[in-house]
Amino acid sequence: MTRTAFTKGHGTENDFVLIPDLEGGHDLSELQVQHLVDRRSGLGADGVIRIVPTIHATEPDVREQASAATWFMDYRNADGSAAEMCGNGARVFAAYLRREGLETVPSFSIATRAGVRAVTTTPDGYAVDLGPWRVVDAAEARERGFGATVRAHGGVELPALSLDLGNPHAVVILPPEIDLNGLDLTLPPEVSPEPPHGTNVEFVRAVGPGHIAMRVHERGVGETRSCGTGAAAAALATRWWEGESEDNTEWLVDVPGGRLTVRVLPGQHVQLAGPAVLVADGTIEIPA
Repeated sequence: MTRTAFTKGHGTENDFVLIPDLEGGHDLSELQVQHLVDRRSGLGADGVIRIVPTIHATEPDVREQASAATWFMDYRNADGSAAEMCGNGARVFAAYLRREGLETVPSFSIATRAGVRAVTTTPDGYAVDLGPWRVVDAAEARERGFGATVRAHGGVELPALSLDLGNPHAVVILPPEIDLNGLDLTLPPEVSPEPPHGTNVEFVRAVGPGHIAMRVHERGVGETRSCGTGAAAAALATRWWEGESEDNTEWLVDVPGGRLTVRVLPGQHVQLAGPAVLVADGTIEIPA
């Protein structure tokens, strides 16, 4: 066993264990990640974020971001697999950098596997430019009105729109007769066609103009209390189905863990804003 420092934090109850690796010499194994996130024998979390200088990132395409971003958000899903990006995690990562004095200005950039992401402090947290997004197979989706189908456990097959926000999403707008809170997300929803590397799946209920509610099943994790890129995907998909216009560029997204704000930005970018809370610090023993 080896002892490591940690910080526990969450963004709208999407929780993370942050592991500082300020010298860039201690990568995390899948076993170590799984030990940290275990809610009975570990600290409990939806994922793990290693804080590492971008120049020490393992991946060459991440190291290339060092001129634009000093710190790399090395995000791992609960099963230990590496993920491209995490919207809620990015805010918690930013909160840690600011608290520790690793970033001292109100606006800065961070490196991710999906590319450089701009972060700005706000009165109630942080806003993150999640970067470019796109509808997957947009031409086919426009012809059919959707890009995939999804079936929650024990439910009916429903159309979904597939989006890429640096990580994959399939968004379902629920018909009135299906209760969002009644969905069984204890097992991964069935997605067809099945993406080669899996996908996050969002189920959405319209609340009012520019306002939706959402539940999400995250690949490699399960159902979580919130998903930042998922909230953005849900708002973008709803907007896409409604017809994109200048009048529907800001959305409130209610998730089980709270509320997020999504803003459509110029240049096919999207911004996510919401709180970030650091709740505990300590040390823990993990497998060597």
